[in-house]
Amino acid sequence: MVAKTLFGFEELLAKEIRNLGGGLVKEGVRSVSFEGDTGFMYKANLCLRTAIKILKPIHSFTVTNESELYKNIYRMDWTDYLSIDTTFAIDTTVKSDNFSHSLYVSQKVKDAIVDKFRDTEGERPSVDVKHPDLRINIHLHKDRCTVSLDSSGRSLHQRGYRIATNMAPINEVLAAGLLLLSGWDGQNDFIDPMCGSGTLLTEAAMIACNIPVNINRKEFAFEKWDDFDEALFDKIVESQLNKTREFHYKIVGYDKAPSAIRKAKDNIENANLSDYITVERKNFFDTKKPMDGKLHMVFNPPYGERLDRSELESDFDVETFYQEIGDTLKQEYPGTEAWFITSNLEALKFVGLRPSRKIKVFNSHLESRFVKYVMYEGSKKRKFQKETRE
Repeated sequence: MVAKTLFGFEELLAKEIRNLGGGLVKEGVRSVSFEGDTGFMYKANLCLRTAIKILKPIHSFTVTNESELYKNIYRMDWTDYLSIDTTFAIDTTVKSDNFSHSLYVSQKVKDAIVDKFRDTEGERPSVDVKHPDLRINIHLHKDRCTVSLDSSGRSLHQRGYRIATNMAPINEVLAAGLLLLSGWDGQNDFIDPMCGSGTLLTEAAMIACNIPVNINRKEFAFEKWDDFDEALFDKIVESQLNKTREFHYKIVGYDKAPSAIRKAKDNIENANLSDYITVERKNFFDTKKPMDGKLHMVFNPPYGERLDRSELESDFDVETFYQEIGDTLKQEYPGTEAWFITSNLEALKFVGLRPSRKIKVFNSHLESRFVKYVMYEGSKKRKFQKETRE
């Protein structure tokens, strides 16, 4: 199988797959290949936090032109996967000098499949791009074509809990990956001080409680396959739910917008996590650290290139905003490990703190940085002296 992911998350996803029990795990570019049985395919879809799709390759061949593409697809025995009564759709990714348009490739593949059925069965299955019985994935890389069955269907970032979104919401897979990159493991308190519709809070709670990340999802594509084993799937769901754990710390979200607070609460309730997450209407710049001990903070500042200028406050000033982030962390949040993502790389200069880590990631199509700032209790010098003595 092949699990697709976001740029920079390949190592995270490989680790997830190994921890879940996958074999022969190998990192690629925005993907990780692995081996497992049917039950593991179900488990991968249910549990992998940084996967976008789980594909099951069924055939591959060398191809240099559209005629070869058509002939190779036509030669396949599609009756193993389709009948005249089932619907299908085709998704294509092209990275080849021989082919330039993914939609054209999808059309040629569709023609080969329906022509094969007409010639052998006298009738043809129908295409349904929105809700097909079988979703076929075509990947063309240079002169190699890989045909896969898409076991996920809709992207796995669509967890099923988010019913309301704020402006420029963070993708759920991106949120989970950032949390894992930050080292979040649920062993201390957590705050998202600019929580928007609550995605980081929800993903943080699911990691802390070891909840299968797609437990709220209504459907996976494999549930429509002819060989779907419902009893096995139910057994896997039950087994994974039995591995959840209690969380003994606090997860807190702040936002100054009443609409964001309402949406966050609705989404958190929809994910059945209201017992673990508290959301309050507060401006981060007016807050102080609300608890003693170590605090883990991850957030996605709401201002940047992904928002239209008309959606920003009229007096918004990037320099002042990022300076206030730095000042608030420095003055009011001792003992905090703070991480945030931004695509405004110039704005980082105004934080006034030196990041201890800076990781390149992509937020949608925008190149971004995920940065870490460590706020020590007392002075940094005393901290290091204490550690040296110990």
